[in-house]
Amino acid sequence: MHRCDAVVIGAGIVGLATAYRLLERRPSLEVLVLEKETGPGAHQTGHNSGVIHSGIYYRPGSLKASLCVEGAKALTAFCREHSVPFDMCGKIVAATDAVETQRLQELFRRGTANGVSGMALISPAEARTIEPHVRCVQALWVPSTGITDFRQVAKKLAQNIASRGGRVEFSRPVTAIRKENGRTIIETPGGRFAARLLISCAGLYADHIARLAGMDPPWRIVPFRGEYYSLRPESRRLVRSLIYPVPDPRFPFLGVHFTRRIDGSVEAGPNAVLAWAREGYSHRHIRIDETLQTLSYPGFWRLARLYWKTGLQEMVRSFSPRLFAKALQKLVPEVTTRDLAPGGAGVRAQALSPDGRLLDDFAILAEPGQVHVLNAPSPAATSSLAIGDYVAAKALSFLR
Repeated sequence: MHRCDAVVIGAGIVGLATAYRLLERRPSLEVLVLEKETGPGAHQTGHNSGVIHSGIYYRPGSLKASLCVEGAKALTAFCREHSVPFDMCGKIVAATDAVETQRLQELFRRGTANGVSGMALISPAEARTIEPHVRCVQALWVPSTGITDFRQVAKKLAQNIASRGGRVEFSRPVTAIRKENGRTIIETPGGRFAARLLISCAGLYADHIARLAGMDPPWRIVPFRGEYYSLRPESRRLVRSLIYPVPDPRFPFLGVHFTRRIDGSVEAGPNAVLAWAREGYSHRHIRIDETLQTLSYPGFWRLARLYWKTGLQEMVRSFSPRLFAKALQKLVPEVTTRDLAPGGAGVRAQALSPDGRLLDDFAILAEPGQVHVLNAPSPAATSSLAIGDYVAAKALSFLR
């Protein structure tokens, strides 16, 4: 039995940022991070598009709004201090019709309310001075958006945790959790750990870990896979930085877009299709037990009844480069299937309520001795250091 003050489950960027902030606030703490994979940032952290979000999309007053703006500042400061490459290249959000123009006004209003600086509503001609190949009737220029490599950020956080006396242990899947003599016992195949504080940042398995710990979260994680194409090297000239559509406010997804990566490559996507496993990065990756968990959940069927047509369109497009290219042509008409090469994929851990509602904010549940981050999809990577500080403060309030 190994004893410590705090165990953090999950070495994605949110779990690592939480451990980092715990040690920053209380350097004397014995902090341990347990991760089932062989290295940090193996799932959502390492499979996202690398965007440092500005905070324009999120409802004013929400955790996403405040923690994204705060987190982006903390993240860029961390990258600068620890020599992690980043580029505040800015992005264009392009409206292509009258309905999207109205939604663009709402994005501008939200961004202003959230304290996002430097935004400007611009004309098509002004947009083309920034992105010469974009098509729009109006655009929102957001200079406070950037790019980085979140896997590198996660590695730096792990190194800093170790340098401050904390430990990050890999290949440590959590198999059981129980209370014993005022401590929480966390069991893994390699040993047991007794902690005064349990903090779960388990991403795709956040609800599973919460139930192991005796909590009854009111949501279920439903995995949605986002699939990308890459622009071929000779076609990268079509995109200078980031080009996004105006999102549909009914969904937490931003729609297919163009993202220049920190290595100079350009991604196109993602779509959003139901994954048949919580770590299902391809059509062929299926886990029957996890698929049945999704299909037996009443919230899934309520969501499906509302948006079956949109879901079917996304699934069809998943198998059709031609349809994928057609969606991208709405933003950059010159793109064709010849410009696209198969890219990667990520899985979004999206919390779904029993009434079929997709949670549009971060969800963090706490009770004495434990804190669970239960919904932390995008912009969680951008917000990670702010989320970590928020969770650390909540967790430390339970220590006497």
